[in-house]
Amino acid sequence: MIEIIRTRRAVYPTQYNLEEITKAELNIILEAANWAPTHRRTEPWRFKVFYGESQIHLGKFLAEKYKETTEKYAEFKYSKILDKTKQSGCIIAICMQRDPNASVPEWEEIAATAMAVQNMWLTAHSMNIGAYWSSPAYKEFLGEHIPLAKGEQCLGFFYMGKYDGQLPPGERKTSIEEKTSWI
Repeated sequence: MIEIIRTRRAVYPTQYNLEEITKAELNIILEAANWAPTHRRTEPWRFKVFYGESQIHLGKFLAEKYKETTEKYAEFKYSKILDKTKQSGCIIAICMQRDPNASVPEWEEIAATAMAVQNMWLTAHSMNIGAYWSSPAYKEFLGEHIPLAKGEQCLGFFYMGKYDGQLPPGERKTSIEEKTSWI
């Protein structure tokens, strides 16, 4: 497990090959997400899987939202949004469903969702599927494209794709000893 944690990297759509991610593979990755820790068992993570043609529609929607909402529009960025959706094997909208009883603080629900994404990321990496979490400002508009439940919010998009070759070695700016105080 420690080797998977150490070697996991963000892998971007420009690095993906066109090999299909199967639904069976996606189900394994999503099942791993479902085993994330969750305070009071609220299980706040929700995932919207854009697979195949729906990816292209998502890309068009996001590109148009970018165009409508940005103050510094660039045709390059608009095209890049479209390209990312075409290059990806699938895209998963990472959503968080707030507990209607507010039985735990919101930050704990967000943290649990992030842990679910970490489980997905580590599982995908172990299967040689690259991924990265993007959280553009226009994610706030996902509810205009697909239905979201009351209290559900989009925290970003998890782009995934198979890739060729080796990933670069990782590094940290400081050691764990510099970040740890023993009391």
